[in-house]
Amino acid sequence: MLITEQHTKVLIVGAGPSGLMMAAQLIRHGVQPIIIDIKQGPTNQSKALAVQARSLEIYRQLGIVERALQGGKQAHGLVLNQDGKEVASLAITDVGTQQTPYPFVHLYQQSKNERLLLDLLTQNCCPVYWDTTVVSLKQNARQVEVQLQSDQEITTLTCDYVVGADGAHSTVRKQLNIPFTGDTYANEFFLADLELNNAEVKDTQLQIFWGKAGMSAFFPLPETNSYRVIGSLSLASQAKADLQLDEVLPHIAAITGIALNVVQQNWFTTYKLHHRMADNFRKQRCFLIGDAAHIHSPVGGQGMNTGLQDAYNLGWKLAGVVTHQLKETILDSYATERMPVAKELLDTTDRAFKIIVSRSWFWLAVKKWIMPTGVRFFWKSESLRSVFFKRLSQIGISYRDSNISLHLSNSKGIKAGDRLPYLKVFDEKKQLETDLHEWCAKPGFTLIVLGKLQEIDLFTVAKWITQNYTPALNFFYLPPSKKNREVFEVFEVTENKKKALIIRPDMHIGLINDVVDIEMMENYLTTIVGLNKTVPAL
Repeated sequence: MLITEQHTKVLIVGAGPSGLMMAAQLIRHGVQPIIIDIKQGPTNQSKALAVQARSLEIYRQLGIVERALQGGKQAHGLVLNQDGKEVASLAITDVGTQQTPYPFVHLYQQSKNERLLLDLLTQNCCPVYWDTTVVSLKQNARQVEVQLQSDQEITTLTCDYVVGADGAHSTVRKQLNIPFTGDTYANEFFLADLELNNAEVKDTQLQIFWGKAGMSAFFPLPETNSYRVIGSLSLASQAKADLQLDEVLPHIAAITGIALNVVQQNWFTTYKLHHRMADNFRKQRCFLIGDAAHIHSPVGGQGMNTGLQDAYNLGWKLAGVVTHQLKETILDSYATERMPVAKELLDTTDRAFKIIVSRSWFWLAVKKWIMPTGVRFFWKSESLRSVFFKRLSQIGISYRDSNISLHLSNSKGIKAGDRLPYLKVFDEKKQLETDLHEWCAKPGFTLIVLGKLQEIDLFTVAKWITQNYTPALNFFYLPPSKKNREVFEVFEVTENKKKALIIRPDMHIGLINDVVDIEMMENYLTTIVGLNKTVPAL
C-alpha cells in the first residue's frame, strides 16, 4: 500500500509498541497520523514479555485493557536459585494492592501488544504502511521533508512533525546526527520460547538461576506449558556460528540443574545486549521515543513499557500543538521529563544486570551468602515492598522538577508532577463507586476540587470552564464524606479546607493548590502549560 498524501501533521516512523502507542494517543486527542514501518508486517516473534501496571493503566484509558488481561498471565512469584538450589522465594501477587487496579506483573508478549494496538488503529481508520522506509530527512523551522521508499518507488512527504520510533538502529536518529552513547555488554546470550514438559519449572513463577556456569531465567508465557528461557552462553558456544538449541541445553542444565524436556521449539536466537541512550530526544521538529531513544538490559521488564510511557508523555503534547490547543513551548517538556527517567533506568538496570551475570569470586560469594538473606529481609517489610513495586511497575515515575509542574500546597506526600494516585471514590449523587483514574478517562485536562464549595462557587467554576476551556478541561467535585475519607487523607485535606488539582492528560498532576482560585488556575493553564482558550462559537 502506497502513501497517496503529500503532507501530514505527524509522521511516525516505526510500528512497534512505541510507535503504535504514539499513533493511538494522537488519535485519542484528535490527530490522524501517518505511520510507516520497514518490516513486511507485524512481528510474529514474542520479544518483550512483561507489561507493567502503568502500561495497563494506559490501556484502561484507551479502553483495551480487558483484552490484554484475557490474553496474558499474571506472575505469582519470583524464585532465586544458586547453583540449582532455591535460596529465596518471593510472592509478588498483589504486591501493589491499593496502588493500582493492576497490582501485579502481567505476562503478555510484545507481538500481542502490537496486535492489540494495531486493532485499535484499524478501528480508527489509521493503517500502517508496511515495507516503507525513510531514505532521507531534512527539516527547517516550518516543516520536515521526508523521502520514503516503498516497492522501489520514492515519494516525498512533508510533515509538521516526525516521531522516530524505529528501534535501536533508528534511521531517524541517524538522519538527525544524534549520538547514541553507551556500550555493548561483553557476554553473549540466548533466548528461546519453548513448550516444556518439566515439573521443576513453575508456570506462574519467574525463576532466576545463577552460579559459576553462568545465569539463566525462566519466564512463563500465557500458553500452556510454554516458557521464555534466557541466559548467558558458555565461552565455547559464543565462538560457534549457527548455534542450535540442542547445543545449549547441557549448558542450561549446568546452570539450573534441570534437564529440559523440550516438547516444541517456537523461537531460538542468540544476541548481544546494549546499554545506550540518545544525547537528545528532540531536534527541532523531530522526536525520538522507545528504543530509538534508549536501550538497556532486560532486567525488570522495563524496555517496552518505557517506550509506551514515552509515547504517552509526548502524544498529548504533540496533539495539542497540532490542533492549536497548546502553544509549541509545551514540546520542550518532553525531553526534559523523559530523559532523566531513561537515564536513571539505564543506570539501575546496568548495575543490576552486571551483578546478575558476574562470575567474579566476589559477586558469586555475595549472591550465594549475602543476597538471599538480604532479599528475604527486604521482602518482609511492607514499605520496602511498596517502594520496589512502584519502581518495577513505573507508577512511581514523577515529573516534580518539570517546568509544567506547579506545587502551591503545603502537602508533603503527593506533589505536582506525581502520577495521580489510584483511589476509590464513592459518588454520593449517583450512589456508585468509581475511582480517580476513571475521572480522567476523557481526553484533555481534568480539574478535581476536594472540599466543601458553596453552590455559587461551583457555578462560577463551571461557568469559567464552559466559557474558556470546553472541551479541554473536564471538571469533578468531591465534597467531604465518610466514604471518601481516604481521598482527603491522602491529599492531606483537613477539615474545612479545600484543594484544587489539575490533572494532565497523561494522569500526572500538573497543579496542586490549597485554594480554589480561578485566577491562579487560569495562570497555570495559559502561562505555564500554554493552553489556548476556546474560541467562542459564532
